[in-house]
Amino acid sequence: MGQELAKKTILAALSQLNDELAREHVQGELCLFGGVVMVLAFHARPATKDVDAVFQPTDQMRRAAVTVQTALGLPDGWLNDGVKGWLSPQGETTEAGLPQFSNLRITRPTASYLLAMKALAARAAGPEGKGDRQDIITLIQHLALKTPAAVFELIERFYPSQRILPKTEFLIREIFDEFSSAQP
Repeated sequence: MGQELAKKTILAALSQLNDELAREHVQGELCLFGGVVMVLAFHARPATKDVDAVFQPTDQMRRAAVTVQTALGLPDGWLNDGVKGWLSPQGETTEAGLPQFSNLRITRPTASYLLAMKALAARAAGPEGKGDRQDIITLIQHLALKTPAAVFELIERFYPSQRILPKTEFLIREIFDEFSSAQP
């Protein structure tokens, strides 16, 4: 999927998703994750490749998403629930920084929960994506975390410590090494 979704496109798609749900007299819930949260709530980047979310009612939301995809010329999978494998039973959500609509309630993970998810994934930059590094840096700074230990403690609020892979430890330590070398 090569097309990036800019903030304006995402907002138009969410608005149209609401309109589709209203036509069917359905109240939908959408919890956004990943890059779309970085775009909408943290204004940390201009675009994302897709909208990672969990949603209900599932069948009606999927139908409405296909209608919106066709109407706006969005890529296949523009709205997907592939994030389900990363959810934590201790996850915390909020509506902060997100639009709300008549038939669509939108939430997102708190900054702490999103940082834990992104750090656990620790995806490296590749040809089609930027990876998680910059989002992790943005969230660490947003939360004013001062040490790698503070980040690991935060991750362990949401996930068992055995889920923290060496790639996550390395990335977090590397980021803090760069923070300290950048200070005068």
